[in-house]
Amino acid sequence: MKGLSAGLIAGCVGLYIIANSLFVVEQTNQALVLQFGKPERVEQTPGLKFKIPFIQNVEYYDNRLLDFEAETKEVIASDQKRLKVNAFVRYRIIDPLRFKQSVADERTMRSRLNSILESSLRQALGNVPLSAVISEKRSELMQQIRGLVNDQAKGIKTAGGAEGGFGIDVIDVRIKRADLPPANSEGIYKRMQTERTRAANQYRAQGAEDAQKIRSQADKERTILLAEARKKAEILRGEGDGSATRIFAESFGQDQDFFQFYRSMQAYKKSLSSKDTILVLSPDNDFLKYLGKGSGTNVR
Repeated sequence: MKGLSAGLIAGCVGLYIIANSLFVVEQTNQALVLQFGKPERVEQTPGLKFKIPFIQNVEYYDNRLLDFEAETKEVIASDQKRLKVNAFVRYRIIDPLRFKQSVADERTMRSRLNSILESSLRQALGNVPLSAVISEKRSELMQQIRGLVNDQAKGIKTAGGAEGGFGIDVIDVRIKRADLPPANSEGIYKRMQTERTRAANQYRAQGAEDAQKIRSQADKERTILLAEARKKAEILRGEGDGSATRIFAESFGQDQDFFQFYRSMQAYKKSLSSKDTILVLSPDNDFLKYLGKGSGTNVR
């Protein structure tokens, strides 16, 4: 029994030692092996790894892209316009040993990145006007800011004077928003409103001028068309009167007595259309030569 108990205890101790000598590196992690707090080696490939139990310990660092959204910064552009800029950084830890030696943890890293990003924004945006930030040149500015942040993150001087760094690679830097302060925004909005009002008045004046030209041209064409129509109407009326005169003349030449009788009947119809018509004429007047006695017309 005593031998069995001793073997069981020895087996448990062995399993415990083996468990403490193994560790797993996931695909999303990378490991830094420390011996009494001193870095020994870096494990960046996934799999089962070994370490000296009780003497060495392991710290894990994320191998994926990490995001850092900075606080809103106030930057002055080259045209003295103030901007409130909100930006973020995407980075990856590529050297866990240098990362631990320079910043120790992600909290300190974010603080350092905040300072680097602020100085890079001031340097890049301070050399361009406000219009460049909101134009197609914005992507070029992003590349420039990314380069500045990356250079500073990789080129920090260590206490010994050697070329150091944070052990990270800055993948991307983006400006989420770039707004004007409320006081500046109100002034710009008023200036924009004034410019738009001036442009609208100019367009209205130009439209009124064009409308007047169109109306004048239409009136001119109308006058010309009416004059030509009157001219044609007078010509046609004259031709009609001429034709009527010619036809009457031809008819009169064929039978003068009938023509005189017809014209007298037309005159009687117009002048004697009312029963109250009174004509004061001499009996031998030619107008009455076709009216015989007893016609019922009061003629004196």
